[in-house]
Amino acid sequence: MTQLITSYFQANGGRFWGMLGTHLTVSVLALICAALIGVLAGWWCVRRPRSQKFITGFFGFLRVVPSLAILLLMVPIMGTGKAPAIVALVILAIPPILINTVTGLEGIPAFMLETAEGIGMTETQVWRSVRFPLAMPMILTGVKTAAVEIVASATLASKIGAGGLGDLIFAGIGLFRTELLLIGGISVALLSLATGLIFTLTEKRITRYRT
Repeated sequence: MTQLITSYFQANGGRFWGMLGTHLTVSVLALICAALIGVLAGWWCVRRPRSQKFITGFFGFLRVVPSLAILLLMVPIMGTGKAPAIVALVILAIPPILINTVTGLEGIPAFMLETAEGIGMTETQVWRSVRFPLAMPMILTGVKTAAVEIVASATLASKIGAGGLGDLIFAGIGLFRTELLLIGGISVALLSLATGLIFTLTEKRITRYRT
């Protein structure tokens, strides 16, 4: 098996790195969009509590829909390719970011907000200098969860023509080639682990003031 894997990289090294690059590109774009939407939606839910139940309920419902189902639903709407895959991945990634943003912003002790207001901070300053910094660990946890889910689900995106490491895995299934399955599966697993580690280190760096 080791020889087959080595032979694959010798003959298809450039193609592998191309698939890896596509996988990363789709994942990063989806995560950026999901983070922006999720954090803004979470901020809106805290600012407008009446809308919170509807927004969190709607995205909570999307969270239980299988990843492949959402990807396939994009085909009749947007066709195939990277664009519908990114939209589907964004939909999948918003719920954990949204929920953690709401939890983090609502979990700030009242006395801290009262102190900020007492020293003359404006509402904008309170949000920028108190609420979001204190909620950041919880928000980053949601983003990390979403990032790992995106990296894993992007494998399925190759089913709608998005490319990426999923092409390698599905080729291995179709051709009954175990080495392709191993290369693709291990690559996705390592990418997911690396993604989680990056966000863990980022969270420690951002919240180092707590230690």
